[in-house]
Amino acid sequence: MTESLLQLKHLSFAFPDKLVLKDLNYDLKRGEFLSIVGENGVGKTTLMRLILQELKPTSGTLRFIPNRQAVPVGYVPQFRNIDAEYPLSIQDFVGLNFAKIGVPWLTSKERQRVNKILAETKLFDIRRRPLGQASGGEKQKAYLAQSLLDKPSLLILDESTASLDPVAKTELLDLVKQINQEQQLTVIFVTHDIPLARHYADHYLFLTPGQYEAGNISELTNEKVGEMNDA
Repeated sequence: MTESLLQLKHLSFAFPDKLVLKDLNYDLKRGEFLSIVGENGVGKTTLMRLILQELKPTSGTLRFIPNRQAVPVGYVPQFRNIDAEYPLSIQDFVGLNFAKIGVPWLTSKERQRVNKILAETKLFDIRRRPLGQASGGEKQKAYLAQSLLDKPSLLILDESTASLDPVAKTELLDLVKQINQEQQLTVIFVTHDIPLARHYADHYLFLTPGQYEAGNISELTNEKVGEMNDA
């Protein structure tokens, strides 16, 4: 039986003037690729902030197994427009996760780890390219590489493909799926792109205002999406 990594039990969250999540239950398994889908404003970002412990539930529980300290989390944000004059190379940007106060260099072991991740994310050959001159897809791969440095047990892609062209979306998610399958990395992919969710995820969590539905990704049909949006 696959072990649980994160359990949401009767999880609810409300702002003073708005109920966002209500009585949400989900058991995220190790090695699972979960897609959280729904329109803007239904609570996807709020749920991610709860998982990242930036917010506290109004009621219910959110529990990492065995505990939060034993479940390192990697986070790839929505596309950020890095200025063309941004000075750091892709390699140096990825290595920022190892940054230490007063120590501007990496150890030999840290450099080896950076190079390994650059190779895994297909960035090694362009590692010395200034990040500001990289394409949108290459920048998102750099964020992915940076998030993988600390060997996370859970990787969160928070609308990470939203501003990418179709080829870049496919390249990024192909990489993530490969790592998910080869290393049993648990993935949460937040998106409003239903076709992408269907292609890459194992399971889905569909959020609508104050409601949700979960199931195997094969059950996320066009008819189901229409029913949930009309509910």
